[in-house]
Amino acid sequence: MAVFTPVSEQALSAWLTNYHLGELIHFEGISSGIENTNYFVTTTKGQYVLTLFEKLSPADVEYYLNFMAYVSSRELPCPTPQMRIDGQLQGLLYDKPATIVTRLSGKSILQPTLTQCTAMGTTLAKLHIVGQSYPTIKANPRGRGWWQVTAPQVISYLGTEEQRCLSAELALLLERSWDALPKGTVHADLFRDNVLFNHESVSGLIDFYFAGQEALLFDLCVVINDWCMNADASLDQARFNSLIKAYHQVRSLTSEECLELPFMLRSAAMRFWLSRLFDKFLPRPGEMIQPHDPSWFYRIILHYQGNPASCPRF
Repeated sequence: MAVFTPVSEQALSAWLTNYHLGELIHFEGISSGIENTNYFVTTTKGQYVLTLFEKLSPADVEYYLNFMAYVSSRELPCPTPQMRIDGQLQGLLYDKPATIVTRLSGKSILQPTLTQCTAMGTTLAKLHIVGQSYPTIKANPRGRGWWQVTAPQVISYLGTEEQRCLSAELALLLERSWDALPKGTVHADLFRDNVLFNHESVSGLIDFYFAGQEALLFDLCVVINDWCMNADASLDQARFNSLIKAYHQVRSLTSEECLELPFMLRSAAMRFWLSRLFDKFLPRPGEMIQPHDPSWFYRIILHYQGNPASCPRF
């Protein structure tokens, strides 16, 4: 989340008349993230999050909002998109698709405990079960086709060793088949800053705007690579065990998933190495942008490459 489009109090107050959300009291920009413009909004009827979509089409936005509404209705801790007076979940603000959703309680955590990793594994498995029944199919927007388009755009910015690593790793991973792996609609970006906790319990899953149809194992590995890593980019075995065992108790991993797990961890790292390279070297102008360091996922890939025995099997 970030602020690319400044929103005035007058414009926001007028826009809110399209909802039954009361009158505007206060709003402030959210600086974290890199994709959309976001504000915390307080009205006389509650607290919300406003999002202006900087790149997405209204059709794409509709897909994400409908999936969020679907997840929220299944008693998972997901923000609920608010319906406009005209029955729509989005409208235009500054000529951009925009929506407003409930603001959930809790806060994200930087150093998850084993108990929090267990809670995350349980919640993620429940989300995947819900995602398998979601009827609308839309491909993962940052899937392997996107990798193949993006890698040539960023590789010239890298040093010789990074270029060699990117080319070799991409070739290896694209040879792996995901055809036998269970699929469903996944979040695809459940980093620690997209999960809220009240003490040891998950209170919110937020920022669903990379969701799409994908191998469930890929989504699990995205989470593992963020929640279970040490400062030296190696895997923390205790946190990994807590998370994956809790997940497995709710949705059992198949034999194919267990075999593919080491390669999928590398695939999940590749996806975010590429996206962070793209955001660093080919950025869009914005007011409050905090780009993430791509070298972190390069280090994770190097660790997996150099220590294949450390890649977990389950």
